[in-house]
Amino acid sequence: MSFPRKLQTLTFLVFIFITLQVFSQDIPDRPVPPRLVNDYAGILTSEQAASLESRLVTFNDSTSTQVTVVIVKSLNGYDKADFAYRLGQKWGVGQKGKNNGVVILIKPKAANERGDAFIAPGYGLEAVLPDATCKRIVDNEMIPRFREGDYYGGIDAAVTTIMTITKGEYTAEQYNKKINASPYGLAIPIFILILVILWIRITRRRMHTVGKSLPFWTLFWLGSMGGGKSGSWGNFRSGSGSFGSGSSGGFGGFGGGSFGGGGAGGSW
Repeated sequence: MSFPRKLQTLTFLVFIFITLQVFSQDIPDRPVPPRLVNDYAGILTSEQAASLESRLVTFNDSTSTQVTVVIVKSLNGYDKADFAYRLGQKWGVGQKGKNNGVVILIKPKAANERGDAFIAPGYGLEAVLPDATCKRIVDNEMIPRFREGDYYGGIDAAVTTIMTITKGEYTAEQYNKKINASPYGLAIPIFILILVILWIRITRRRMHTVGKSLPFWTLFWLGSMGGGKSGSWGNFRSGSGSFGSGSSGGFGGFGGGSFGGGGAGGSW
């Protein structure tokens, strides 16, 4: 090979190397020391970040599933899905071999830019958290709260839902069905409850024992109502009570998980 040809080849290889380095720098480096909650946009208070970190570390320690929350000021030109996949891969979120990591990516809404959110499960969790379920979590748990400026509430609701599903307390199918349930389904039990209360009040003077049963009837019908509004039903909004905010030795680091393209997101 002639010297000019060698020089051209070397120049091309250097160009490729520099290009890869530049694109790699667009994705944040793995945090040191390792953390599961990484707020590069500064939208969470220190107390909120600490509370989420404690829950996620405890969940990692008890299940080996790693859920990381990453909040960035900009996607640096990437599509939100591509950014989340690249970050999960670069950081190695999840355990090697199990690929049981989840990236919750948020780019807050700015004055001249829309807000973006994306949930990316690793290879090993794509069947547990299918795309349709990730989409519903973003649309029902996160974005409504984000629109009101409640970033912590939206992230906390998403984390709780993901924990509950990946832990097996509820399936993605059960969550989807509950989210899809019409809120008008509450009309009948509410109407019956009102009738029962009115009946008890009318007959209280005549039937003292019926009057005493008011707490029983009230609790009975309230218990039968369930919850139709997203983020407020069953154990999905059990908060730290289900998974605890208990003490932990700190996050030991990501395990080398891989990502392949599952998940879904939304914008507001």
